[in-house]
Amino acid sequence: MSNQIWRRTSAIAALAALACVAGRAEAAQCGNSAAGFESWKRSFAEEARGRASPASLDALATTSYSTATISADRGQKSFKLTLDQFLAKRGGPAIVSRGRALKRTNAALFDQIEERYGVPPGPLLAIWGMETGFGAVKGNINTLSAVATLAYDCRRSAFFTDQLYAALTLVDRGVLSTNTRGAAHGEIGHTQFLPKNVILYGTGGSLDSAPAALNATANFLKGHGWKRGAGYQPGEPNFAAIQGWNAASVYQRAIAQLGRQIDGQ
Repeated sequence: MSNQIWRRTSAIAALAALACVAGRAEAAQCGNSAAGFESWKRSFAEEARGRASPASLDALATTSYSTATISADRGQKSFKLTLDQFLAKRGGPAIVSRGRALKRTNAALFDQIEERYGVPPGPLLAIWGMETGFGAVKGNINTLSAVATLAYDCRRSAFFTDQLYAALTLVDRGVLSTNTRGAAHGEIGHTQFLPKNVILYGTGGSLDSAPAALNATANFLKGHGWKRGAGYQPGEPNFAAIQGWNAASVYQRAIAQLGRQIDGQ
């Protein structure tokens, strides 16, 4: 084969490969309204065949575009408040009061968790109180629809596509179903775990069980570098693990402050 023919053939092959890649990229194209969601679902399911089971893709087919999820995703204004404003809005004093009571009545559980993961009760109770009011408000949005909507939505499509594949895995494991309901971004359980974090840090047992959720939360913090016995206030070694829980600075500082108060420091 002459160099000229070889170059022409290589160019044609490269263009074909690019066309194929472009076709795949366009197949499950993100969108910013409900209009393209059903088409996106079909395209995503086609791409996911072989990676996700038929049963989990059947579950995906039942999902609907969640306007409540998009509204919540666009409306997170509380993260722009000052720390004092944020704590007042989230009921900081009530979280501390209830957290101290739960620490006393569940001392054996928190001792076991600290022994295993090195995480004291304060930050766990602060997260539990902040996320769901200690299990009182875990959300009522269809979980699969929420995650699928955010995987389709252009704002954070790549991140939530990863979460969607994790959610489909959890369908196969019986952890999620088409009826599972939780928070607006697809979080579930007492401390609101996204699907991928359920897989990575769940310790067995439903996260609708407080002990299972608290163990999983401690496991998450340990997995993000928590060091036994070290401080967790801003500038201290374990604050980085709290930062791993939520990207909002005011949320991170709130958890650290509430945890310190619950631990009586």
